[in-house]
Amino acid sequence: MTSPAPSASPAAASLWLRRYRPDETAAVRLFCFPHGGGSASAHVALARELAPWVEALAVQYPGRQDRRGEPFLTTVDATVDALLPVLREAADRPYAFFGHSLGATLAYESARRLSAAAHPPAHLFVSGRRSPSLPRRDLAYLRDDEALIAEVAKMQGCDPRLLKDSELLEMVLPALRNDARMADGYRPRPEPALTVPLTVLTGDADPQVTLDEARAWRDVTEDGALALHVLPGGHFYLDDDVPAVCRLVEQALGHTGRPGATPAAT
Repeated sequence: MTSPAPSASPAAASLWLRRYRPDETAAVRLFCFPHGGGSASAHVALARELAPWVEALAVQYPGRQDRRGEPFLTTVDATVDALLPVLREAADRPYAFFGHSLGATLAYESARRLSAAAHPPAHLFVSGRRSPSLPRRDLAYLRDDEALIAEVAKMQGCDPRLLKDSELLEMVLPALRNDARMADGYRPRPEPALTVPLTVLTGDADPQVTLDEARAWRDVTEDGALALHVLPGGHFYLDDDVPAVCRLVEQALGHTGRPGATPAAT
């Protein structure tokens, strides 16, 4: 006999999920997974720009911002294990995942686990991340602080003034180093293949992801199908044109929960 899936307490949900534009009437919930070293606030602009029928809930990882006093989770599996009961509880209507960089990996693993539990997302959006079928060692977390800061600067993902502020760096570097270690240690299980609709987004000048590496997400799908969108910009292209990203998300989700449309079964 299969044991029932664990449920999340309201306290757990309040730790893990941030709602920047709460709406209990929204037809679709979009769970947003931040990049490595990032926090839920990375998705404030996206949450506020999306059409009213899509409510974005941003994931807050332990060890940052208001969870700074908590220990980091050091592996993808441990993070998904802790997060899954919260996602399952909050997915009380059609839902989708959006993950950027390391967040794409976490969203992908969460989608696979929930699909295996017969509660798949209506759509998966992966952004700024090469396919899991192309593992590549990235030992940035082993470098000294100066080298790690140089790597962050190359991706142009934060205000240059932050990189010169020693107090802010002292707060941010531990999360960056932990998440780089998490990304490097990730090795996907061979099964099951992804069966939910997949959209891949990438910047045309991303130093971390080539176009071929973005296309290779088809390798982890059951039928090799995906929608690929290449937008102007580097690794953090989405910060440069949030409205364009939101319109692509809304277009992909339109059949799922737009008013007047027939919701997809989940």
